[in-house]
Amino acid sequence: MNLESKLEALLFFKGEPVTKKKMATILACDREELESALSALERNLENRGLCVISNGDEIEMRTSPDAGSFIEKLTKDELVRDLGKAGLETLTIILYKHPVKRSEIDYIRGVNSSFILRNLLIRGLIERMTESSAAAGANSATGLGRGYSYRPTIDLLSHLGISKIEDLPEYATVKAEMENFAGQEETETTEKTRIAEKTEQ
Repeated sequence: MNLESKLEALLFFKGEPVTKKKMATILACDREELESALSALERNLENRGLCVISNGDEIEMRTSPDAGSFIEKLTKDELVRDLGKAGLETLTIILYKHPVKRSEIDYIRGVNSSFILRNLLIRGLIERMTESSAAAGANSATGLGRGYSYRPTIDLLSHLGISKIEDLPEYATVKAEMENFAGQEETETTEKTRIAEKTEQ
Protein backbone atom coordinates (compact mmCIF):
# COMPACT_ATOMS: atom_id res chain seq x y z
CA MET A 1 0.00 0.00 0.00
CA ASN A 2 1.47 3.36 -1.01
CA LEU A 3 1.67 6.41 1.24
CA GLU A 4 -1.36 8.13 -0.29
CA SER A 5 -3.56 5.08 0.38
CA LYS A 6 -2.28 4.85 3.97
CA LEU A 7 -3.01 8.55 4.44
CA GLU A 8 -6.54 8.12 3.13
CA ALA A 9 -7.13 5.15 5.46
CA LEU A 10 -5.72 7.12 8.40
CA LEU A 11 -7.94 10.16 7.87
CA PHE A 12 -11.01 8.00 7.33
CA PHE A 13 -10.29 5.95 10.46
CA LYS A 14 -9.65 8.97 12.68
CA GLY A 15 -12.79 10.84 11.64
CA GLU A 16 -11.42 14.01 13.25
CA PRO A 17 -8.72 16.63 12.59
CA VAL A 18 -5.15 15.29 12.72
CA THR A 19 -2.03 17.43 12.75
CA LYS A 20 0.51 16.97 9.99
CA LYS A 21 3.18 16.25 12.60
CA LYS A 22 1.13 13.40 14.06
CA MET A 23 0.33 12.01 10.60
CA ALA A 24 4.00 12.03 9.64
CA THR A 25 4.85 10.16 12.84
CA ILE A 26 2.12 7.54 12.33
CA LEU A 27 2.98 7.06 8.65
CA ALA A 28 6.73 7.09 9.32
CA CYS A 29 7.45 9.66 6.62
CA ASP A 30 8.98 13.12 6.45
CA ARG A 31 7.06 16.37 5.93
CA GLU A 32 7.87 16.59 2.22
CA GLU A 33 6.58 13.05 1.55
CA LEU A 34 3.43 13.82 3.55
CA GLU A 35 2.72 17.01 1.61
CA SER A 36 3.16 15.15 -1.67
CA ALA A 37 0.76 12.39 -0.56
CA LEU A 38 -1.78 15.00 0.59
CA SER A 39 -1.66 16.77 -2.77
CA ALA A 40 -2.15 13.47 -4.61
CA LEU A 41 -5.07 12.52 -2.35
CA GLU A 42 -6.73 15.91 -2.89
CA ARG A 43 -6.45 15.51 -6.67
CA ASN A 44 -7.88 11.99 -6.61
CA LEU A 45 -10.83 13.10 -4.48
CA GLU A 46 -11.87 15.86 -6.90
CA ASN A 47 -15.51 15.45 -8.01
CA ARG A 48 -15.97 12.73 -5.38
CA GLY A 49 -18.18 12.52 -2.30
CA LEU A 50 -15.28 13.11 0.09
CA CYS A 51 -12.61 15.78 0.30
CA VAL A 52 -9.62 16.76 2.42
CA ILE A 53 -10.18 19.81 4.63
CA SER A 54 -7.17 21.81 5.83
CA ASN A 55 -7.33 24.14 8.82
CA GLY A 56 -3.85 25.44 9.50
CA ASP A 57 -1.73 22.44 10.44
CA GLU A 58 -4.75 20.17 10.94
CA ILE A 59 -6.19 17.90 8.24
CA GLU A 60 -9.53 16.12 8.21
CA MET A 61 -11.54 14.07 5.73
CA ARG A 62 -15.12 15.28 5.35
CA THR A 63 -17.97 15.03 2.88
CA SER A 64 -17.52 17.30 -0.12
CA PRO A 65 -19.16 20.77 -0.03
CA ASP A 66 -20.75 19.83 -3.38
CA ALA A 67 -22.71 17.14 -1.53
CA GLY A 68 -24.03 19.68 0.99
CA SER A 69 -27.67 19.70 -0.14
CA PHE A 70 -27.70 15.90 -0.38
CA ILE A 71 -26.25 15.47 3.13
CA GLU A 72 -28.70 18.08 4.46
CA LYS A 73 -31.63 16.06 3.07
CA LEU A 74 -30.27 12.85 4.60
CA THR A 75 -29.90 14.57 7.95
CA LYS A 76 -33.45 15.95 7.89
CA ASP A 77 -34.88 12.57 6.85
CA GLU A 78 -33.01 10.86 9.68
CA LEU A 79 -34.15 13.47 12.17
CA VAL A 80 -37.80 13.06 11.17
CA ARG A 81 -37.66 9.25 11.20
CA ASP A 82 -36.00 8.98 14.60
CA LEU A 83 -38.08 11.59 16.43
CA GLY A 84 -41.57 10.54 15.45
CA LYS A 85 -44.69 12.70 15.48
CA ALA A 86 -44.58 13.60 19.19
CA GLY A 87 -40.94 14.69 19.00
CA LEU A 88 -41.53 16.80 15.90
CA GLU A 89 -44.56 18.48 17.48
CA THR A 90 -42.54 19.40 20.56
CA LEU A 91 -39.56 20.60 18.53
CA THR A 92 -41.82 22.77 16.39
CA ILE A 93 -43.29 24.45 19.45
CA ILE A 94 -39.84 25.10 20.93
CA LEU A 95 -38.49 26.40 17.62
CA TYR A 96 -41.31 28.87 17.07
CA LYS A 97 -42.06 29.87 20.67
CA HIS A 98 -38.84 29.74 22.67
CA PRO A 99 -38.17 30.27 25.47
CA VAL A 100 -41.18 28.14 26.37
CA LYS A 101 -42.17 26.37 29.60
CA ARG A 102 -43.17 22.74 29.75
CA SER A 103 -46.66 23.72 30.91
CA GLU A 104 -47.09 25.77 27.73
CA ILE A 105 -45.87 22.88 25.57
CA ASP A 106 -48.26 20.52 27.36
CA TYR A 107 -51.15 22.97 26.85
CA ILE A 108 -50.49 23.37 23.12
CA ARG A 109 -50.02 19.62 22.54
CA GLY A 110 -52.76 18.55 24.93
CA VAL A 111 -50.59 15.85 26.55
CA ASN A 112 -47.71 15.54 28.99
CA SER A 113 -44.38 16.21 27.25
CA SER A 114 -41.90 15.26 29.99
CA PHE A 115 -40.59 12.12 28.28
CA ILE A 116 -40.26 13.82 24.88
CA LEU A 117 -38.42 16.80 26.38
CA ARG A 118 -36.00 14.50 28.19
CA ASN A 119 -35.30 12.66 24.92
CA LEU A 120 -34.68 15.90 23.03
CA LEU A 121 -32.36 17.13 25.79
CA ILE A 122 -30.32 13.92 25.69
CA ARG A 123 -29.95 14.23 21.92
CA GLY A 124 -28.71 17.81 22.26
CA LEU A 125 -31.50 19.30 20.13
CA ILE A 126 -32.85 21.55 22.88
CA GLU A 127 -31.45 23.07 26.04
CA ARG A 128 -32.98 23.96 29.37
CA MET A 129 -32.86 27.50 30.75
CA THR A 130 -33.31 28.78 34.28
CA GLU A 131 -36.06 31.30 34.97
CA SER A 132 -33.61 34.21 35.15
CA SER A 133 -31.97 33.29 31.84
CA ALA A 134 -35.30 32.90 30.11
CA ALA A 135 -36.57 36.21 31.48
CA ALA A 136 -33.45 38.03 30.32
CA GLY A 137 -33.86 36.68 26.79
CA ALA A 138 -37.59 37.28 26.49
CA ASN A 139 -39.49 40.43 25.56
CA SER A 140 -42.50 39.58 27.70
CA ALA A 141 -43.49 37.25 30.50
CA THR A 142 -42.61 34.26 28.31
CA GLY A 143 -40.26 31.95 30.17
CA LEU A 144 -41.22 33.21 33.62
CA GLY A 145 -42.78 31.05 36.27
CA ARG A 146 -41.93 27.84 38.02
CA GLY A 147 -39.60 25.26 36.53
CA TYR A 148 -37.51 25.65 33.41
CA SER A 149 -37.94 26.99 29.92
CA TYR A 150 -36.63 25.38 26.74
CA ARG A 151 -35.00 26.66 23.58
CA PRO A 152 -33.42 25.09 20.46
CA THR A 153 -29.68 24.47 20.30
CA ILE A 154 -27.26 25.46 17.55
CA ASP A 155 -26.97 21.75 16.70
CA LEU A 156 -30.70 21.65 15.93
CA LEU A 157 -30.42 24.65 13.60
CA SER A 158 -27.48 22.93 11.91
CA HIS A 159 -29.53 19.72 11.49
CA LEU A 160 -32.29 21.77 9.86
CA GLY A 161 -29.84 23.50 7.53
CA ILE A 162 -30.60 27.04 8.73
CA SER A 163 -28.23 29.66 10.09
CA LYS A 164 -30.73 31.54 12.24
CA ILE A 165 -34.15 30.86 13.74
CA GLU A 166 -35.84 33.44 11.53
CA ASP A 167 -35.06 31.30 8.48
CA LEU A 168 -37.79 28.84 9.52
CA PRO A 169 -40.83 28.78 7.19
CA GLU A 170 -43.37 31.54 8.02
CA TYR A 171 -41.56 32.16 11.30
CA ALA A 172 -43.26 35.40 12.31
CA THR A 173 -46.77 34.16 11.48
CA VAL A 174 -46.51 30.80 13.21
CA LYS A 175 -44.80 32.32 16.25
CA ALA A 176 -47.62 34.87 16.64
CA GLU A 177 -50.27 32.14 16.38
CA MET A 178 -48.54 30.07 19.05
CA GLU A 179 -48.20 33.10 21.33
CA ASN A 180 -51.93 33.77 21.05
CA PHE A 181 -52.85 30.14 21.66
CA ALA A 182 -50.55 29.79 24.66
CA GLY A 183 -51.91 33.07 26.02
CA GLN A 184 -55.24 31.33 26.50
CA GLU A 185 -53.59 29.07 29.09
CA GLU A 186 -52.47 32.09 31.12
CA THR A 187 -55.98 33.56 30.98
CA GLU A 188 -57.57 30.27 32.02
CA THR A 189 -55.07 29.78 34.84
CA THR A 190 -55.66 33.31 36.13
CA GLU A 191 -59.41 32.80 36.05
CA LYS A 192 -59.16 29.47 37.89
CA THR A 193 -56.99 31.09 40.55
CA ARG A 194 -59.45 33.96 40.94
CA ILE A 195 -62.39 31.56 41.34
CA ALA A 196 -60.46 29.43 43.84
CA GLU A 197 -59.54 32.45 45.92
CA LYS A 198 -63.11 33.71 45.86
CA THR A 199 -64.39 30.30 46.93
CA GLU A 200 -62.01 30.19 49.90
CA GLN A 201 -63.20 33.60 51.18
